[in-house]
Amino acid sequence: MRLLEPITFSPPPVDIRIASRPGSAERAEEAAAREAAAYQRGLVEGERRLNEQLLRQRGELLDLQQGVLAALGQAVQKTVHEAESGLIELALETARKLVNDLPINDEMVAAAVRAALAEAEGATEVKVLLHPDDLARLQAMNPPASFASAGAPQAQFHASPEVSRGGCLVHTSLGVIDARRETRLDLIRQALNHE
Repeated sequence: MRLLEPITFSPPPVDIRIASRPGSAERAEEAAAREAAAYQRGLVEGERRLNEQLLRQRGELLDLQQGVLAALGQAVQKTVHEAESGLIELALETARKLVNDLPINDEMVAAAVRAALAEAEGATEVKVLLHPDDLARLQAMNPPASFASAGAPQAQFHASPEVSRGGCLVHTSLGVIDARRETRLDLIRQALNHE
């Protein structure tokens, strides 16, 4: 094996550089340009995908929001309906208790009979059914003839255990007039439930 001999320079070398191969600078620039272009393409593709994902998420959020609002609207409507029904029942129950707790007096019975007979105007036959206690009080207070109106037939008064205190049933040639207190409350309940 042969050793290389040192090279001696008469003036010492000052600026020494390794010589590059021909075209390597151009290749480095091309590689840098390709890398920059690839980076730019990746950046654009990433932004595009991010925008698509954001749009998809925004659509999902809008769908979710609309679903929540629809569910809340239904829940509010259901709650309002239940509250209305509950309040109606409470008011009717309160009215029923108040009416049932009212003492039955002669004027109340007479007013119920007069109101029922006013509805029977034009009938040819009139039969008034009263609770036995109410009939006794009514007869003691007013003779039955005092309830007859001009041009109306004389009403016949009878005791009936099916009639509750404070009300009456009036049978006429045109039909039955139910003026019992519980029937009036039921009519009010039906009217309120249909509104």
